[in-house]
Amino acid sequence: MVNAHFLNPIQEGIKENILDRIGNTPMLNFKLPDNDKVNLYAKLEGMNPTGSIKARPARYILGRAFDEGIIKPGDAVIESSSGNFGLALAAYCKKMGFHFICVADPYISEYNRQLILYYGAEIIMVDTPDEGGGYLLNRVRKIKELLVERKDLYWINQYANKWNAETYYCTLGQEISNEVEHLDYAFIGVSSGGTITGLSKKLRERYPGIRIVAVDAIGSKIFGMPPQKRNIPGIGSSMRPEILNDAHIDEAVHISELETIESCLSLLRDHYLFLGGSSGTAYAGVHEYFKQNPPIGEVNALLIFPDGGEKYFDTIYNATWRQKITGISIL
Repeated sequence: MVNAHFLNPIQEGIKENILDRIGNTPMLNFKLPDNDKVNLYAKLEGMNPTGSIKARPARYILGRAFDEGIIKPGDAVIESSSGNFGLALAAYCKKMGFHFICVADPYISEYNRQLILYYGAEIIMVDTPDEGGGYLLNRVRKIKELLVERKDLYWINQYANKWNAETYYCTLGQEISNEVEHLDYAFIGVSSGGTITGLSKKLRERYPGIRIVAVDAIGSKIFGMPPQKRNIPGIGSSMRPEILNDAHIDEAVHISELETIESCLSLLRDHYLFLGGSSGTAYAGVHEYFKQNPPIGEVNALLIFPDGGEKYFDTIYNATWRQKITGISIL
């Protein structure tokens, strides 16, 4: 029997541990600066523990696996991540008594690397690029090798795990349904695919007629575009995740790293929001979409901001790094 403790959104109130204070993140409502017909509802998921939306599936999947008897305290959990999910799993594995092995690559930020280690997790680095120019395929291959060698490992496998999508259907989707009366659009970044798969299902049920717009990075292979080097983690993928087969997606927009950077800086300058790369990509996606598809009347659009900006302080918010990546000076 599933423990409802892991199925329901966390309620408001005083908690003993910050890792239990997950969900019910702030929702902002403001006009799109270059189109006042677009009424934005922005969900600040970086306010979750460990600074990102990934706290939700980390806690949920571990809880479900424990409830189902798949893992018990002392067991080892492994996952591929160079970003937010690795950090979230490190924290929740420590709290719940599991040993976590994070298979990462050179794109992992020093911020994430240090915190993952501080939580007692192990990091295995994969530093050989795969045929797509990224590292994801080789990270997954490394995990499969380790699963053959070690029968005691539980692989989260966010790219195919139904509990990843279920997380967002049961928690984030329900919160949004309670907060917003009407939505015409939802802009959701894609990477592992769990957020858009679970959330799109819930939103379609709650808001019939809503258009689900996936926001992806240029160079990502999720929607069949040719691969190219990507420097900002947390958005896009070197493969199409299996979990996306169950997603309800009407269309997709692709955003350059320059647009992501400019959007992050714009959010900080104009809205006092210190957000991460996947958040900047999502915001740029809204601008790009409505530039190409201007609404006739007023519309309500949901925007998910998955992470905070702390992990990107030495990259997106660093002028030297921006100059190196884009070749131009961006203030």
